[in-house]
Amino acid sequence: MATVVTIAQQKGGAGKTSLAAHLATTWAHEGIKALEALGATGLPSSDKDPGKGGRVALIDLDPQQSLATWFRLREELHGRDDRLSLRSVGSFRIAAEIEKARKDSDLIVIDSPPHAEDAARAGIRLADLVIVPLQLSPMDIWAARPTFEMIAKEKRKALFVFNRVPQRARMAQSIADALKKENLPIANAALGNRIAFASSLMRGQGVVESDPHSTAADEMRQLALEVMRTLQ
Repeated sequence: MATVVTIAQQKGGAGKTSLAAHLATTWAHEGIKALEALGATGLPSSDKDPGKGGRVALIDLDPQQSLATWFRLREELHGRDDRLSLRSVGSFRIAAEIEKARKDSDLIVIDSPPHAEDAARAGIRLADLVIVPLQLSPMDIWAARPTFEMIAKEKRKALFVFNRVPQRARMAQSIADALKKENLPIANAALGNRIAFASSLMRGQGVVESDPHSTAADEMRQLALEVMRTLQ
């Protein structure tokens, strides 16, 4: 049965869509092969091509349709990708779409919208794991509190990921310590504030495809591995 990972954060601009696209392409194209090389076990695999990747379904719940726009650009520039599919749906149809996606996917990644409680709650409720991107700003942490509370109320497993971390960020440890006091599960892997993440999306790709030897790609692989281990 396909695993469902929801990217949720009710504060806009946290990097949800970028994270959904990069994680999905990592898992779909080199994730399983690369992560197994890093020592992961029990990762999903494709029946058609076991061990080299997974079939990932993206579900875009955001009315802005940013993920869908990226996906269309991807198909225009690179053609159809049998390992990656996209469904754009409203929150009232998400359960039905997940059931359809389970039939031909190993992983389902949901990009939930900001400022839309019903849609965000639907994505969280159906997730095996909720990933919450956080920037190193007290304002972002405070604004994300409704997301924390929603995850707790729905009794879902969560992983909080620092995103767009500046080099030599002095606030990182203090903010991490503050979050740990609230018993929030913080990922060891963090994503730097790197142009490679944005530039790859502009080419309709994930960073592991466009710049596979970059620090950004290594960070994404480490995060993808940690997510898989969290799901085990």
